[in-house]
Amino acid sequence: MSLSFLSPGGVPVSPRIRRVDGFAELLVTPFADGVNALCWPRVLAGDFAEVVRLIGEGDGEAITVLDEARLRALPLSAAGRVAVDGMLEDLRWLREAELEPVLNCIHGYPRDDDGGPVVTDVFSYHADSAPVPAATWLCTYHGPASEGLSNEEAVRRVDVPETRAALWALYGGTDEAGFREFLADHCYDLHYAPKEGARPYGFGVGNLWRIAVQHPGCPVPPCVHRAPETAPGQARLLLIS
Repeated sequence: MSLSFLSPGGVPVSPRIRRVDGFAELLVTPFADGVNALCWPRVLAGDFAEVVRLIGEGDGEAITVLDEARLRALPLSAAGRVAVDGMLEDLRWLREAELEPVLNCIHGYPRDDDGGPVVTDVFSYHADSAPVPAATWLCTYHGPASEGLSNEEAVRRVDVPETRAALWALYGGTDEAGFREFLADHCYDLHYAPKEGARPYGFGVGNLWRIAVQHPGCPVPPCVHRAPETAPGQARLLLIS
């Protein structure tokens, strides 16, 4: 399945997506009129590949959390220092906005291999959720970028008749309220399948995104997205909050 084309400004073309021109605008622009993804398109300076190479496999974990001390300790070239400065500036902006960003070097994610009716790992199209108003912030600095899917081109997997029947069988009960609670407890109701002919879009490298999550009172549908498939040995630098 190919990704949709970007506009000349580097933002995917969709009525669900709005381009903004800076961090302040990204922070305060509300989700409204069906728009559930805000993007600040950027071309970042610096050698992010060098940062990934020097981090290496980290502690042998699939995901290495990076802090300023660890990044500053790397034997970087001038271009590598520019890349680190840019990432730390993003972290500072988000922390000053009272958010809790994390910078990760990702070599792989856990897979959902239990064989159930709905795969619930991050490679499945899904929506984030929260019990209170919130949003997800994302920026890929290096490696394959996150992917999104327009709500009109997605269907909840729990609404696919064959999948729903399999989930009822797995639940083993007969009451609708209990079944809905079962779906929510296992996050089955947050995962989506692309409709036939769907055109997913790439979030792009360097762009900073703020996307809507599912929460009580959210004025727009949540943004459907997923982590990209990566080749063996391929790593990502990802900011998420």
